[in-house]
Amino acid sequence: MKVLVLNAGSSSQKTCLYYIPDDDRSEYVITELWSGSIDWSKQDGLADLKVESNGIVLEETANNEDRLTVIKQLFHYLCNGDTAVLETWQEIDFVGHRVVHGGREYQQPTWINEEVKSAIAQLASLAPSHNPVNLQGIELMEQLLPDTPQVAVFDTAFHSQIPPEAAIYPLPYRFYEDGIRRYGFHGISHQYCAEKVAKLLKQPLERLKLITCHLGNGASLAAIKNGHSIDTSMGFTPLEGLMMGTRCGSIDPGIVIHLLREQELTPEQVDKLLNKESGLKGISGISGDMRRITKEMEKGDDRAQLAFDTYVHHLVKGIASMFASLGRVDALVFTAGVGENSAVLRQAVCEKLEFLGIELDSKKNENSPRDEQIATIESSTRIFVIHTDEDSAIAQAVSQLAQGSSKTKPSS
Repeated sequence: MKVLVLNAGSSSQKTCLYYIPDDDRSEYVITELWSGSIDWSKQDGLADLKVESNGIVLEETANNEDRLTVIKQLFHYLCNGDTAVLETWQEIDFVGHRVVHGGREYQQPTWINEEVKSAIAQLASLAPSHNPVNLQGIELMEQLLPDTPQVAVFDTAFHSQIPPEAAIYPLPYRFYEDGIRRYGFHGISHQYCAEKVAKLLKQPLERLKLITCHLGNGASLAAIKNGHSIDTSMGFTPLEGLMMGTRCGSIDPGIVIHLLREQELTPEQVDKLLNKESGLKGISGISGDMRRITKEMEKGDDRAQLAFDTYVHHLVKGIASMFASLGRVDALVFTAGVGENSAVLRQAVCEKLEFLGIELDSKKNENSPRDEQIATIESSTRIFVIHTDEDSAIAQAVSQLAQGSSKTKPSS
């Protein structure tokens, strides 16, 4: 079967086409036929497109005034030009989507119908940078492939077994009953990385205690015990937790009250401030992109340095709290764009965690590690850099759902 995967983030769009055999081998055999990505974060008003297939890499810049137009431009290269791998769109058997917020109801990969789309839309207020663009992708594929079954794979699902004491907020209990609780996000990535580390360590995941650090434009931590998430930094929405590219992470909630009352900001203005204008971008005044921040640090920019130091401070505090949730940690894992590519960040974080027995091998850290262990022999905790692959994990989930069903599109 051919599975097209759409993975929309707050500042990016990744799309991959996979071939998976229709037999019992599919758990182990998956072939990437084509991949494309869009990055909206590097330049205001522009989108960077990249397509890879047939040994060819195509890159171009597009005006990003209309997000869907740019995505259609990316999809054009699936069936056209030197990167084409399909003659027609109808060769695609299934479409899988990463959907950030699934609420309490959706804890497994799910066939998409009108009811599911309605739920994704209703949950958009809890993931305003994600669920709307996830839904856009679903509706776009309905236009392009109206008869092709689509599957939603939810980022919140992996965290659904977090114990009540970690999930509940210290508010009146009725709010917990109404669904105001910690959901957690980046679950597809956290689960994939945990499984990858278990394979690299050649140990059953059920015996390991891990801390996974998904550090992209959005960032979150997960404490994983016996294969399950037992604590995580993001909460009711993806705004809680670590300082991020443009999101503030956890702040005193009284600040929000102050902004509303004393500075007379509207809820919409506060939402934009906390989600789009804070984090690295807010402190530095330069960018939410860690690559830009580190370049400006090297030039001696004080606010870029302050933004970096603040990011590290909050990340170290968060990791230490996950240690407390687990008691013992077998491996600390860095993943996603910042986690995988910023050696200076990993160095700064691990130096501040030396009191926990963590010791980084500086040479290994600087040598562009990928799916490698970078701790010293003396370190009490292994340290890994893992290339997260949410897309193949989504394709695998779609395949498993399809092979366990009649392979017909569910009714609306």
